[in-house]
Amino acid sequence: SIGITTTMQNVSKPPALVLPPHGAVAMRIKGSTTSTGERLSQTKSMVIPDLDTPQKQFHVDLQGEYLNKAKISEGGKKLRKNWTSAWVVLCSGELHFYKESKQEALANLKPGCKPDGVNLCGAVIEWTSEKSSRKNVFQITTRSGDEFLLQSDDYATISKWHDAIKRAVDRSSSGDARSGGGKATIVRSNSTECLTQHKEEIASDSADKNGVKNRLKKFISRRPSMKTLQEKGLIKDCVFGCHLLTLCQREGTTVPRFVQLCVKEVEKRGLEADGIYRVSGNLSTIQKLRFLVDQEEELNLDDSQWEDIHVITGALKMFFRELPEPLFPFRFFDAFVEAIKIKEQKQKIQALKKLVHQLPKPNHNTMKLLFHHLLRVLTKSRQNLMSSQGISIVFGPTLMWPELDTGNMAVNMVYQNQIVEFMLIECQEIFGPEGK
Repeated sequence: SIGITTTMQNVSKPPALVLPPHGAVAMRIKGSTTSTGERLSQTKSMVIPDLDTPQKQFHVDLQGEYLNKAKISEGGKKLRKNWTSAWVVLCSGELHFYKESKQEALANLKPGCKPDGVNLCGAVIEWTSEKSSRKNVFQITTRSGDEFLLQSDDYATISKWHDAIKRAVDRSSSGDARSGGGKATIVRSNSTECLTQHKEEIASDSADKNGVKNRLKKFISRRPSMKTLQEKGLIKDCVFGCHLLTLCQREGTTVPRFVQLCVKEVEKRGLEADGIYRVSGNLSTIQKLRFLVDQEEELNLDDSQWEDIHVITGALKMFFRELPEPLFPFRFFDAFVEAIKIKEQKQKIQALKKLVHQLPKPNHNTMKLLFHHLLRVLTKSRQNLMSSQGISIVFGPTLMWPELDTGNMAVNMVYQNQIVEFMLIECQEIFGPEGK
């Protein structure tokens, strides 16, 4: 809108024109005195509407609510999914995340610091069921390549936020198009000619953008699907970072082939290696091995380039760390923690044994193979200097972690190590003989 203030002291003087930054048009007219000698003072206010702006305003701000949040990509680079509870506030086309309610967060915020925020201008928002096993999840993808997941167990709550953020995205995107993507806008006078000219320029700019959008939509719609590219062999499914169940279904096994190959090779020539699984291998060689595995090329771990057994053990640990859901599934984490707290030995064994048999078959069989293998590593502890405690420190946080980061990382790590160590020592009781 354009503000115009006109002051007329008498009829002969030309009106003074001032362009304030925004607001209404105030017209003040001071005329001649009336017959009683009093001056007539009259003030009128009016608004010249922006021809490109709808008269109805959509209030999409939300004061704040606790939602579950996970950042899965930054600048196009994938991140490990880590759910946290955050106080979310939608304000002025931006989404702000606080660890506690906004009032408490602002009180504790250090000078010069800003809360985590997401600029919704040009963002894409969509429901997703593929990025998380949780229900009621939607994804926000920003123009800079950042990706966020927001979730709530209450569908009404998350649906309200989805719709409000969607309106904020649409509003900020349309506002950006009208402003010419940040170009300086033309300051208009009360002349109808200037208003018309500005409207035509914006319409032309918007038409150009719409043309680009339409061409992009057509290009995207003509792209071959992921399934087609996979059938043609142009895109291959990865092994690292793939869900355990999906990988086993694809391979037709209950234990991933790569895990079987690594275990077999370590038992063939690495059980007595000093610090096996504790000593790190060369990272660049590990990444090279990972690349070959993901490309599903013929893999021969007897090759001289894999001579260092720590490269193979490093790749095996990386495989388990990069699982989207750990070998101990998220929904079982609290149950395993409660079981390890049981003081009576036999009850603890029975509780863990019951939980293990409730696991999905790929998780159960892979876990059984791995723990029997680690037990054989433990039998060579005099040669490889690996104790049950040392193995549990390595594999505790590798095989299990909570879905939500509640801030008790040190406490969780203690339980993770205790669970792995106890299950390793009582492997025969919990999993039974290896052949069965």
